[in-house]
Amino acid sequence: MGDEEKQNPFTVLVCGGGNAAQVATAMYAARYKTIAVSLFADEAARWKEALGDDEYELTLDTGKVVKSKPDDITNDPSVAASADAIVLAVPSFAHGQYFEAFEPYIKPDTVVACMPARSGGDLLLAAKLGKKADDVVFVGFETLPWACRFTDWGKKATILGTKGSILAAVTPPAKTPKAFSVLQGLLGVFPNCTYSPNNLGVSLRNPGAVIHPGVMYGRWCPEKWDGNPVDEKPLFYQGVEEFSESVLLGLTGEVQAIKKKMEELVPGLDLRDACDLKQWYMDCYAGQMTDTSSLRACMNTNPGYRGLTHPCKDADDGKFVPDLKYRYLAEDVPTGMCFNKGLGEILGVPMPMTDKVLAWAQDCIGLKILENGKMCGPDVVKTRAPQATGIATLDDFLKASKIDKAALASAPPKPPPAVPPPAETEEKNPFCVLVCGGGNAAQVATAMF
Repeated sequence: MGDEEKQNPFTVLVCGGGNAAQVATAMYAARYKTIAVSLFADEAARWKEALGDDEYELTLDTGKVVKSKPDDITNDPSVAASADAIVLAVPSFAHGQYFEAFEPYIKPDTVVACMPARSGGDLLLAAKLGKKADDVVFVGFETLPWACRFTDWGKKATILGTKGSILAAVTPPAKTPKAFSVLQGLLGVFPNCTYSPNNLGVSLRNPGAVIHPGVMYGRWCPEKWDGNPVDEKPLFYQGVEEFSESVLLGLTGEVQAIKKKMEELVPGLDLRDACDLKQWYMDCYAGQMTDTSSLRACMNTNPGYRGLTHPCKDADDGKFVPDLKYRYLAEDVPTGMCFNKGLGEILGVPMPMTDKVLAWAQDCIGLKILENGKMCGPDVVKTRAPQATGIATLDDFLKASKIDKAALASAPPKPPPAVPPPAETEEKNPFCVLVCGGGNAAQVATAMF
């Protein structure tokens, strides 16, 4: 390591054109060569035209305003050839499209981060990149760093709140220092990237795989809904009652059985972050819920959920019917629940509640995934189930996940984490820095910070 200063070129691609992608592009472009890439229809061309020769204006939750201009906005995946980091801020169902498009161009040691990764993102990357995946660093984030929105599409956005920390796992784990250094440099002081031992823990922790399909089933399954329009949109989280809670407890219990089986079969595998759903609420919303005596109470008394309703469509006479093709089913079933069911099947873990919800949900979204209780339907390939990428055994799964069973068995046990898992809420995180001096370095530091 030399002591000399030199130019350190760094290029980051930001994938997507929605709220988070535009915020990330504006933030990163203030310091680094930044290229926005959207493969969705003509989104890249529309964004480029909207911005024109102007700078993008990003208002931070601190009140500061950052003005910057991305080096390009394009739909050309070949720009991946120059990327040191690729950040995907697109819905999880689109991840595979980007991985596949980048495969001919991506270079070794590129850091590929998904915000959020949902379930099985590392397996999807391995399948789409093939041999190249061996030389790429994958980072799975549990969630997005910010609550944000654009105020003038393609031109201006505002960060409403920033998480204090976000859980992230790196595959392969040996690349964690490099990956965390890159991503913390992009994100800034907040949120803090909090270490999770592996992407399997992040996958099994995915709350959307349980909450969204479970609550939808609990309210709209044939046992609870007669098919007729309802007078008002039911509350989603605050409307969880005994039946829906029983569905959620069944689903999260089955995920915990997968966790237990994996830890038995792979001694030393640390799945500390794959907690049950009630513990997830305690981790993420501690101090905000007024009743934590049960899972239902946690959901009913979470102030962040106040007034949120089921996704519905207008019916006749001012009434409503459920939108059963909403992302709570259309996205969270293929990219979340199917991963859980697929891994459970490989491990021989019975999952009767998952089977029931998945069989109902697949009809709602027009897919054939589960057949005779097995993940062998023709549409399995459209999901994050391990079977979608040809994984049929535990050894196949461990290889694709880059989980070294022998190394884990011989490694000394690690102490529990010193800090609790990150909260789910976004807040304003005030941070004040003093720069002492008035010379070259002090003036540069003052301007940069």
